Amino acid sequence: MTMTSSFRCPLSLAVRCGSLLVRPSVNRGYLGRNFSDLAPTPIFALTQTEELLKECVARFARDEILPKVREMDEAEQMDKGIVSQLFEQGLMGVEVPEKYGGSAMNFGACIVAIEELARVDPSVSVLVDVHNTLVNTIFKTYGSEALKAKYLPRLASSHVGSFCLSEPESGSDAFALKTKATKSESGESYIISGQKMWITNAAEADIFVVFANVAPELGYKGISCFVIEKGMPGFVVAKKERKLGIKASSTCALIFEDVEVPAENLVGKEGEGYKYAISVLNEGRIGIAAQMTGLALGAWETAVNYVWNDRKQFGQYVGDFQGMQFQIAQARTDIEAARALLYNAVRTKEVGGVRAGEGFVREAAMAKLFASQVAGRVASLAIEWQGGMGFVREGLSEKFWRDSKIGAIYEGTSNIQLQTIAKLLHRDYKK
Repeated sequence: MTMTSSFRCPLSLAVRCGSLLVRPSVNRGYLGRNFSDLAPTPIFALTQTEELLKECVARFARDEILPKVREMDEAEQMDKGIVSQLFEQGLMGVEVPEKYGGSAMNFGACIVAIEELARVDPSVSVLVDVHNTLVNTIFKTYGSEALKAKYLPRLASSHVGSFCLSEPESGSDAFALKTKATKSESGESYIISGQKMWITNAAEADIFVVFANVAPELGYKGISCFVIEKGMPGFVVAKKERKLGIKASSTCALIFEDVEVPAENLVGKEGEGYKYAISVLNEGRIGIAAQMTGLALGAWETAVNYVWNDRKQFGQYVGDFQGMQFQIAQARTDIEAARALLYNAVRTKEVGGVRAGEGFVREAAMAKLFASQVAGRVASLAIEWQGGMGFVREGLSEKFWRDSKIGAIYEGTSNIQLQTIAKLLHRDYKK
């Protein structure tokens, strides 16, 4: 039975009503523009569209997701009704063009949505993140017109997408993947064999973006990108992992046993899959940074509402003790610093980068690294501030802490981010 909600977030109206909102027009010639005629704006300044979206998503998360967070976490399963509502609210096609049924918003709007969802449930947030920043972006950026027309309307309206890169022997060394794609003698299809591991959204997904090597002798230059659909013969969604955190978000192993994929399901060109993966993962890392800042905000807000309004000791609220106030202030300062890195990365991405040949790689790596560090620290402190009430499962504080750990692991570990940052700094400063 399809579940519907009385809540409606007017994304389509917000985008199409020109008298009310200005359609975002980033990515169009900003690098060559002189901005001297524009007044400086705070880094957290949102467009009218982004601000409306933020309000809508916050209300949706509070009214529809929050009542189900604990149940989903305990069951280790995403509520199907929540997934349906994400589509209904337009949150699964934020950047997808209108002609394919999407909301036609900008990247910043997508990040705002991811951050707001994470303030309530990081599991729901990452489902939306991976679907938008990785899967939809692959189709929008590198897919043929036929692939866009076939899959983007489904991805925007009803079908969850999954991004399949990691394997048992290729995690941080992602391009050591062993999954192989062999072109048929007729040239009309590819035969894909191999395994994937740690694949987000796998249990809910119908559409899978899969990376496989068509020429292993060429190393990473043989990696190509394919679209595989749930139900194709030989394709199995296998073991679902039981995890420390983001338990409602599915993480599964995939098995490909001679899966025949039509040649037209090749995304872009043979041998360029590694380029596509690098490109979208840089966007995805900004999405993970947003998930972590949203999580940190959610943990901080939960705790301060308790210590400033509920819990008293020695005749005063716990949060009124100076030692607590200092910790609370420091934690919020750290969160805002992480958000500054996040939104700097967002705007840098939207204008195409500020350094020749680098794009927004450095900004994305710094944002993800620091946001995951801050999320872990703040979520841990939030438990301590609340004492026993933070430690038990009646509230969400212990869940925020468990969920925070993944930020330092997926879509590039913290050490990989540090390595990336150091490499780019070395290039600039090495004489």
